[in-house]
Amino acid sequence: MPGTQLNTSSPEKIRLLLADDHPVVRAGIRSYLANNEHMEIVGEAGDGNEAISKVRELHPDVVFMDTYMPHMNGLEAAKLLNQQVPGIKVIMHCVHNSHECVLQMIRSGARGYVMKTAQPEELAAAIERVNKGDTYYNSEVARIALDEHTRNSRKRGRRATPDLSERELEVLAGIAEGKSNREIGDELGIGVRTIETHRERIMQKLQIHNVAGLIKFAIASGVASVE
Repeated sequence: MPGTQLNTSSPEKIRLLLADDHPVVRAGIRSYLANNEHMEIVGEAGDGNEAISKVRELHPDVVFMDTYMPHMNGLEAAKLLNQQVPGIKVIMHCVHNSHECVLQMIRSGARGYVMKTAQPEELAAAIERVNKGDTYYNSEVARIALDEHTRNSRKRGRRATPDLSERELEVLAGIAEGKSNREIGDELGIGVRTIETHRERIMQKLQIHNVAGLIKFAIASGVASVE
């Protein structure tokens, strides 16, 4: 029975669904992660429709999904998954870092973005970070998104960030730059739990209820900075 199969996995392992229309790409990722004791590939999909179906059937922790696939692309599938499966964590991957692709990925609600040219170690790091509730955007991706929104909003001026303290603005900037809670805490000299508390308060004040939404707000308002 399906329920019995779900219980055979170690609770410590990250349940991963691969969605890519190229079997060779899936095989390569599967081969690399096969020896990772912290992860388990529970299913694969060849397009967005199948990915959504497999998520409902297999209940993965993280979906690693290609941006462009037939029938329904990964961007649209990610949007629907975030609407229909609260708490699902999606990482997108693509062959290029174009402005359009990066911005569409952020709007889709994906919590991470990895280039197909990335090293295998980066893939594993992205999965682990996103599974913990953090985001994963490398500095190049963050810079593209920030530069685009800065150009578009420069004439309008900086949007207001209602009721956010200076510390909350610092935490929000760190989140938008793809830093983990621990990295933000180390930079600011405060603990991980305090960072989590700040993040919850920011969400309450802005009425934004997911990390992807915080990133979009931070970039659009000019709070984020990438060195």
